Amino acid sequence: MRLTVTDLAVRRSGRRIFSGLSFGLGPGEALMVTGRNGAGKSTLLAVLAGRLKPEAGSLALEDVGEASLPECLHIVGHRDGLKGALTAEENLSFARGLLGDPALAPREALAELGLAHALRLPVAYLSAGQRRRVALARLLVCRRPLWLLDEPTAALDIASQAVLAGLMASHRAAGGLVVAATHQALGLADARELRIARPAQDERPAARSGDAPEDCA
Repeated sequence: MRLTVTDLAVRRSGRRIFSGLSFGLGPGEALMVTGRNGAGKSTLLAVLAGRLKPEAGSLALEDVGEASLPECLHIVGHRDGLKGALTAEENLSFARGLLGDPALAPREALAELGLAHALRLPVAYLSAGQRRRVALARLLVCRRPLWLLDEPTAALDIASQAVLAGLMASHRAAGGLVVAATHQALGLADARELRIARPAQDERPAARSGDAPEDCA
């Protein structure tokens, strides 16, 4: 799968969030989206996920057959999207059945995140960090080539952050793509950086790349 974003512009409530934003990602590549609070990092992920319609620009997918972009991605946002009354296993089983193309069983996915003991605990009883790990375990219960992660290390301790870094490395090694909005390093080796600055009217957002800037503008 290859994702190409060209001259993307977004306006919300009459205010321009960003414009002229372009980048491309191929198999195994990762992009860290950085910028100040309110710059538009979460907005970009929402556009990629199909939750917001851009004012201008295009999103193009290659090598995915007839699948649409939302059918090819996982998104983990600020809100965990978990049902507190359901157990960790039930939450993951629901996601697995809804999204299709199953991969790991809920028990296996939770074990990968160090939560095997929480399999049958209602999510409402879990700590913020544990809930975050259950949300991240959804990445593992079905196969999606593109992971969109919004501040994925929020509420995670150092050990859990290392586990997440390992999961992202394995996903990339298998040809997967990662786009992560973040304020801190995530252990993404060779990841590019796209920095979004609050633009003035008619101003392009600033963007820079870490190691390979050629298709990141």
